[in-house]
Amino acid sequence: MSSLVVASRSFSKHPILRQEVLKRYPNAKFNDDGLSLNGDSLVEFLKGHERAITALEVIDSSILSRLPDLKVIGKYGVGLDMINLHDMKYFNVKLGWTGGINKRSVSELVISFAVNLLHRVAFANAEVRSGEWYQVKGSQLSGCTFGIVGCGHIGKDLIKLLKPFGCNVLVHDILDFKEFYEENNVTSVSLEELVQRSDVVTLHLPLDNSTKNIMNKERLQMLKENAVLINLARGGLIDEVALKQILLEGGIAGLALDVFAVEPPIDTEFALMDNVLITPHIGGSTEEAILAMGMAAIEGLENAKNADFFI
Repeated sequence: MSSLVVASRSFSKHPILRQEVLKRYPNAKFNDDGLSLNGDSLVEFLKGHERAITALEVIDSSILSRLPDLKVIGKYGVGLDMINLHDMKYFNVKLGWTGGINKRSVSELVISFAVNLLHRVAFANAEVRSGEWYQVKGSQLSGCTFGIVGCGHIGKDLIKLLKPFGCNVLVHDILDFKEFYEENNVTSVSLEELVQRSDVVTLHLPLDNSTKNIMNKERLQMLKENAVLINLARGGLIDEVALKQILLEGGIAGLALDVFAVEPPIDTEFALMDNVLITPHIGGSTEEAILAMGMAAIEGLENAKNADFFI
């Protein structure tokens, strides 16, 4: 019996990460069949192992209560919404996790989306493909008001990347990073003020009861008509029904979504709009970020902490 089991399909297929695991755990068990594990199938796959690497698999009391041998989970990826930390604490299962390990991948993509939408690249490309040829007017990222909702690892990294553009950066976060704000000439404001003033609004929040549909109909209607909205964080942060209606009415200039409440999205009409960019949850999917997240999960197996450290 191996001491380690890897539930994540993508981790199991990655040759470098797989090789690194086998150096340390020669008898490791991988998800070589590419199974989507949940509930009973997940329990059966993890059963009898002391250590596990998981990614999108839901870990809660219904799973942990049936795995008495499990002592440590190494989390592949930066989101913890799939793991119930309180249940981890109750069953005394330690967690190896590193936050923000994919931050540069995400923050680079935010800037690329912002430039694309402000310059109306997708629309101009669609016009050329349809046989049109004329100058499409856009606007510059440089000097604009850039609103960041959530100033954690990614938000802070994004602020650093925005410096050469000379943007007026507004942030909203439930925590006060006063020293960081002062050092980086950033203004902390209410969510409503940020939404009303910003030319670009980007979301960088976890999804929980306090953030679900945080961009509701009322806040979406506060956006300027020439503003663009970007979400590379979590599906469910935006009321997608209200968002679609505002787009159809011309209430905002552009939208970029890398995440949806249900993936793949049920409503595909978003992808057909020429002022919308849709990507399939690729924010943290650069090769560099994947390797960093994988190595962090492996290291976490030996450096895990009690779950209450993360609560």
